[in-house]
Amino acid sequence: MDNNISNEAKAFLSKSQYGQYIGGEWFPQVGEQTLAITNPATEELIAEVGIADKSQVDQAVSAAHEAFKNKWTALRPADREKLLLKFAHKLEEQADIIAEILTTENGKLLSHAKGEIIGAANTFRYYAGWATKIEGETLDLSLKQKPGKQNFAFIKREPVGVVAAIVPWNFPISIAAWKLAPLLAAGCTVVLKPSEVTPLSTLYMAQLFNEVGFPPGVVNIITGDGATGAALTTHPKVNKITFTGSTEVGKMIGKSAMEDLKEVSLELGGKSPGIIFEDADLKAAARGIALGIFRNGGQVCVAGSRVYIQRKIYDNMVADIAAEGVKLNISDGFDKSADLGPLVSKSHLSSVQSYIEQGINEGAELVSGGKRPSGKGYYLEPTIFSVPDNSKTIVSEEIFGPVLVAVPFDTMEEALQMANDSKYGLSSTVWTKDISKALTCVNALDAGWVFVNAPARSDPSMPVGGNKQSGIGRELGKAGVYNYTKMKSVNIVF
Repeated sequence: MDNNISNEAKAFLSKSQYGQYIGGEWFPQVGEQTLAITNPATEELIAEVGIADKSQVDQAVSAAHEAFKNKWTALRPADREKLLLKFAHKLEEQADIIAEILTTENGKLLSHAKGEIIGAANTFRYYAGWATKIEGETLDLSLKQKPGKQNFAFIKREPVGVVAAIVPWNFPISIAAWKLAPLLAAGCTVVLKPSEVTPLSTLYMAQLFNEVGFPPGVVNIITGDGATGAALTTHPKVNKITFTGSTEVGKMIGKSAMEDLKEVSLELGGKSPGIIFEDADLKAAARGIALGIFRNGGQVCVAGSRVYIQRKIYDNMVADIAAEGVKLNISDGFDKSADLGPLVSKSHLSSVQSYIEQGINEGAELVSGGKRPSGKGYYLEPTIFSVPDNSKTIVSEEIFGPVLVAVPFDTMEEALQMANDSKYGLSSTVWTKDISKALTCVNALDAGWVFVNAPARSDPSMPVGGNKQSGIGRELGKAGVYNYTKMKSVNIVF
């Protein structure tokens, strides 16, 4: 264990057993199967975490159902707001400890991990305000009534009920906050399952809900594998599923949800394009594209993993982006001089390496990187390929690593055609000083996000989500909280 981490984080990481957080209490694991949690920087086993079976899933969902019916919805919106604000403050208070746990299990830079915790606190603070601001509508109906009678019609929004939330490993605290904060503000209760790769930071966070006074059962956190997730999403008392992860798993969840006609929100894969025009601020574009794909080792849903560069500036831009990657210092997330940490696991590193090998075998030009540094840890050099068009596998499939594919173009129409030539539609960036050109691209790009002259970054007030096979629904912003409500139409005759 890293000697630089606090005694509080060491004590948590030294626990012999991590239970399930259900109904405001901790329950020990059942059975002998556990999840092995590995430090990706050292390849050492750091913890074993229990796998919730069907009985514990049922226990957690039942606790959430009971809390929804009798506790959480009974609170005034202003009281929910106060609890969310208290939780935001507690997250900030514990940010250093949670960040150390997160870096240990995930490998990301400690500064990035702390930024993730602070960002999660800001998300809770943002949605705390929404608890008192959920609105309905009044309607003027044309229904005829008896003489002397009138219609008074309105739409009221109500919480959907119990939510099953499944969170990925790349931003376990941020994305948990994207789900927890709005659903709690809306009046829902939740059973949250973190990734089996990075559950420890979420389990530490669980105890904070007790500390700030959330009623038992409002938030429940269980750990487990795919079978645990399937038992959760198919539970008859779950009213809505929110999932962030791969498109393949999202499709499976969506299909099973239709059996009970459960509502779903799915934030799935991406192969996000960037377009660089010759009139752009080229230095800023090179830095921005490099940041967009190499931040967090490219393990970002909205990472700009393919870039279309106008032919006149193509060679120089590819060289400049490669130079940005080469100068990154690859090291342990606790190393203050590090710019790039390890990938999250051995299996994920192997997956990314297989794409690099496939790119080379298909004839793509490897401009830079592509190698694994010697020594322990799941590290990988920032990697850039150059290809003539969209025909290579590495252009079409999500790699989810520090791998960028560059493609030249001549006209804006050609760039937009190639950018939209994907089954995904999550995010995109455009780099130009010409506002007319920028807005033309904004209108034409088939993506849930378009950033102009900056890499994609999240903010609590800005909805995120994808088109096509990148998902269904939106998180964050006003859309995020209304995502967890249902409409009830009412007409009163008087």
